[in-house]
Amino acid sequence: MLYYLFEYLDKVLDVPGTGVFQYITFRSAIAIIMSLLLSTIYGKKVIGYLRKLQIGETVRELGLEGQTQKAGTPTMGGIIIIFSTLIPVLLLARLDNIYVILLIVSMLWMGLIGFLDDYIKVFKKDKEGLKGIFKVFGQVGLGVFVGAVLYFHPQVTVRKEVAKAKIEINDMQNTIKPMMVEEKSTATTIPFFKNNEFDYAELISWAGDDYRDYAWLIFIPVVIFIITAVSNGANLTDGIDGLAAGTSAISVIALGVFTFVSGNIIFSNYLNIMFIPHSGEMTVFIAAFVGSLVGFLWYNSFPAAVFMGDTGSLTIGGVIAVLAIAVRKEMLIPVICGIFLAENLSVVLQVAYFKYTKKKYGEGRRIFLMSPLHHHYQKKGYHESKIVTRFWIVGILLAIVSIITLKLR
Repeated sequence: MLYYLFEYLDKVLDVPGTGVFQYITFRSAIAIIMSLLLSTIYGKKVIGYLRKLQIGETVRELGLEGQTQKAGTPTMGGIIIIFSTLIPVLLLARLDNIYVILLIVSMLWMGLIGFLDDYIKVFKKDKEGLKGIFKVFGQVGLGVFVGAVLYFHPQVTVRKEVAKAKIEINDMQNTIKPMMVEEKSTATTIPFFKNNEFDYAELISWAGDDYRDYAWLIFIPVVIFIITAVSNGANLTDGIDGLAAGTSAISVIALGVFTFVSGNIIFSNYLNIMFIPHSGEMTVFIAAFVGSLVGFLWYNSFPAAVFMGDTGSLTIGGVIAVLAIAVRKEMLIPVICGIFLAENLSVVLQVAYFKYTKKKYGEGRRIFLMSPLHHHYQKKGYHESKIVTRFWIVGILLAIVSIITLKLR
């Protein structure tokens, strides 16, 4: 909203200094400050309101040190992350940008699923929360929506350099000059490879000359899988104070770097990466998102005054997945979201190995003392703060490795 106000002041009334709002970097800086202030100042009021409503966490007895002291801690704190992200975005971002609209819808969509889950746990006293089938149905629904928008919307394009033959009048010789062309594409990037573009449409090239018309049959299921996997990974990571919010902030910062350079024709040309028109506006959303996550840590760091609940964790995972897909970096998710992947894999391996050994030996055996992975280290006697700090360090290293892929191919 402020973007359009200052655009009017600059272009119509010619008020000096108002043109600064045209710059993504300036609006992003304001967004991160605004979201930080909202999440820290008004976050305290939200926590007080949650405590007044007695929206407290019901802790299951898992035999973990310090676990019983957390019972009754306000949950649904993901509301703080959502409102402190959306308010700066609505004020500072271009609301006619399809990528911004997509991220706003994704945040509200996943936030609603998480809210329903937390509501059932708290008010209906059902520890299982929203039934798994309904949760997956919601994630799949978002995947279909996001995939369809990214595939069919006319604003979602990539700009590629193609060679075009021209005749120079002076020497009457044919010369090849590059020309930038915007086109619809399901291309993505493969990290660490020199010729690193891969088009999902190529997977059905056997279907005939018009196979690209049916690329959505591949693209949309891929989007569904990524959104479901990453949102569940973030959900599993939310187990100890500050872990999910901190590691997510690191991942989002890395995605912010990709978004900024991919949406800037100068940087994308210099780095020889795919230029994605209109995508740079997502940087404003990312800045607000990072600010809200860091501000939330003010209250969520050990000992936590509030838990984000599924309202926050599912939202965080869903938004990160949509960001990665929109900026064509979904194949980097195992690196950028390496912590989420490790947490997910620890659960899958634990369950699979337990079932296998029970069938083979008559009793189930475990790989980890407890899953997800952070609980394994708790069982080994590590303090929560030490586990979280070390996971953050690993997350920073993974973020740096992912950013290096811009040049390391």
